[in-house]
Amino acid sequence: MISLINMTVWPVARLMQKLGREYFGQFNARHRRTGTLWEGRYKSCLVGGHRYVLNCSRYIDLNPVRARLTDVPEQYAWSSCAHLCGQRGDPLLSLHPAYVRLGATGTDRAAAYRSLLREALPGEDLQAIRDYLQQQRAWGRDDFRAMVEAKTQRFAGFRPAHRPRSDTATR
Repeated sequence: MISLINMTVWPVARLMQKLGREYFGQFNARHRRTGTLWEGRYKSCLVGGHRYVLNCSRYIDLNPVRARLTDVPEQYAWSSCAHLCGQRGDPLLSLHPAYVRLGATGTDRAAAYRSLLREALPGEDLQAIRDYLQQQRAWGRDDFRAMVEAKTQRFAGFRPAHRPRSDTATR
């Protein structure tokens, strides 16, 4: 989960895992069905830096538009986009510092965010978000990824999906 709303990822991941193990089994039994309720597993990635956070938020808020569920992202009921665009308040949401830096007042921030939503997300950022999310890696500047690697003792960057070709394959 990537959002301009401050949220700790690990409890959300545990919640999704608990839902998958307990609730979905009961739901399937009650409705005499099998399989998952969602398309795939819950995925998340760490995001470092204001530019990266804002691009991820735009990606999320524009998903319903790409899926043709709505033409106007602020009108999609199941997101915080209307709150970020100043169209509705929600006392349960706290704003990410990247969003707060968009303007001095709530009105300025909402206008700046609406303007960002109207800009096309750069193709390389769109693909990077998808790649890093798929592999659940840390997306951000090199120093951010290095910090994540140092703290977790695990590789945090993106790896291409396929193994490199061996010399024997070209012969």
